[in-house]
Amino acid sequence: MKRSRQDISEMTQSGLNLIKQAISIYDGDLRLVVCNQRFKDMFGLPQNLLERGADFADTIRYLATSGDYGVVDDVEEFVRERVEQARDFQPHYVERVRDNGMHISVEGSPLRQGGWVTVYTDITEIHRQEDMLRGRSDELTAKLIERSQELEHTNRALQASITALEEAKRELTESEARTQMTAQMMPAHLAHVDINGYYTYTNRKLGTVVPNRPDDIVGMHFEQALGSEAYAHILPYFNDALNGVPSVFEFALPADNRKVRVAFTPDINPDGEVDGVYLLSMDITAESQAREALTHARRRELAAQLTSGLAHDFANLLTIILGQQNKLEAMDSLPKNISEIVETTKSAALRGGALLEGLSNISARRNLRLGAVKLPDFIKSFSQLAHAAIPTDVTLEIVNLLGDKTILLDQGFTQDALLNLVLNASEAMNGNGLIRVTIQYVHENWLEFSVSDTGPGFSDDALSNAFAPFYTTKKNNAGRGLGLSTVFDYAKVSDGHARIGNHDQGGFVKIQIPYREAEIVPDGLVLLVEDTDEIRQTVRGYLREMGHSVIEAKSGEEAMGLLKIPNLTHVVTDLMLAGDMTGFDLAQHMRDSDQDTPVLIVTGLPQSDKIRQKARATFPLLGKPFSQEELQHMFQSISK
Repeated sequence: MKRSRQDISEMTQSGLNLIKQAISIYDGDLRLVVCNQRFKDMFGLPQNLLERGADFADTIRYLATSGDYGVVDDVEEFVRERVEQARDFQPHYVERVRDNGMHISVEGSPLRQGGWVTVYTDITEIHRQEDMLRGRSDELTAKLIERSQELEHTNRALQASITALEEAKRELTESEARTQMTAQMMPAHLAHVDINGYYTYTNRKLGTVVPNRPDDIVGMHFEQALGSEAYAHILPYFNDALNGVPSVFEFALPADNRKVRVAFTPDINPDGEVDGVYLLSMDITAESQAREALTHARRRELAAQLTSGLAHDFANLLTIILGQQNKLEAMDSLPKNISEIVETTKSAALRGGALLEGLSNISARRNLRLGAVKLPDFIKSFSQLAHAAIPTDVTLEIVNLLGDKTILLDQGFTQDALLNLVLNASEAMNGNGLIRVTIQYVHENWLEFSVSDTGPGFSDDALSNAFAPFYTTKKNNAGRGLGLSTVFDYAKVSDGHARIGNHDQGGFVKIQIPYREAEIVPDGLVLLVEDTDEIRQTVRGYLREMGHSVIEAKSGEEAMGLLKIPNLTHVVTDLMLAGDMTGFDLAQHMRDSDQDTPVLIVTGLPQSDKIRQKARATFPLLGKPFSQEELQHMFQSISK
């Protein structure tokens, strides 16, 4: 016969009330969980101190005030001491005499789940009998000796049993400790909740999955522990688990840039009823990003394979077509209708050329070329580009919340990504509305570019596929479908991420990349070692533009004689030099002679070259060709 939880609770309470000893159970917050009728009768407690949630301190205060402990000079100090003792949750046994002459024993034991149980026993009659026995001790001595011998024999047998039980308890305690340690070492949150959604167990790892959440959550409700955002995601699956249906699901926490996977397993008792739910949750942000990047890369690779073989032939055909159209345009005697046909054909050929350029951009991963960028200068340059590309009825607003910071950016790649977003937004609004570009510092170490518009927003299909190569929402597939794909590439190559969505008045795209402030390298004296005059002249110009003085050498041997020049701050050397020494030999000599001047090796050798690989593994290396910004970024790195 199955019984409800209410029936079981009432039967338990009835059983407790039949026990002659007084019993009380308080939880870890010193709040009453349950007590029996004898607890009320023994101490004459009012009803409010017998209800679930009653404060232990209030009960002690009532007993002290009513004289149960005899004369108490400072009631509040007395209550405070008892509460502190209770919070230790240590096993204890004491006997005391109440003000009414009753002798009671008080035995308390901590509970594994937190809190403790206390048993109060009336031992007045036992004390009376002990007093009587002491009065008749002479008569009972002989019998007591005989009885004592019997008890000693029994005690020896009991002692052996107790020793075995203590060993079993020790092994069980060690096993439980190992299990708990294993659970706490797992890179996931393990927990159990009851059917009402209150935690009964946790391995204290919730904060590693959902940031800024507490670890000590036993007794908390789901919503309080997880926060309203995460709770809204898990509630339907929790309800399924209460109906006996296990589940595994994933959800995102956009505010924290996290992706979480959760597994729910119903806790089913022998009667087939669900007593609660076991749950396992883990942070899969890195896994999700890798999976997304892999999917995107496979799409790009497939697109490149499908198009690269045809692109060259189409480029040749378009070149011929454009050449013939230019010849036709140069003819003065063409009828008007033929001129219009020529112009239309030329326009189509130019669009084909733009499409081929876009296709070539997806065939290879674009690399970052970081450099120190003054944010006001970047915004000014981008604003000029963007205003020239959008209709005059579109308002472009750029909000810079970083001020005049100098940061590390690939200026060209960043401008391309933002310009794509601005153009997409302008087309979505049909040339009329507001585009806002916001640049700010978020989540402790991220630089965010946010582009929002007052257009119709993204459709559900666009929200799912916008970053895929060749996906476009333009009518008749007029777009190349590479704009947001470029944005995705920019975010991933920068070790960041991109996100699209809708707000009340339109759509938005947010790009977040690591925030890196550019450090200003003090002006110095640089030894430039390069055997090619033209390259040496170019690099010398870069270094002087960066504020450095430059001395030059054409070989490693010549540079050896210049290394001891006072105040030398940097050495820049080509890898392959005239003479017997390489740039690697020169750098190795500096290291072996304990010269700590920062050295940078530059080279035009391919990455597969063994000499380049050997140099790269030991010293900072910059591949040719490089820009002044890239050289400046390398100087910032080697000067730290």
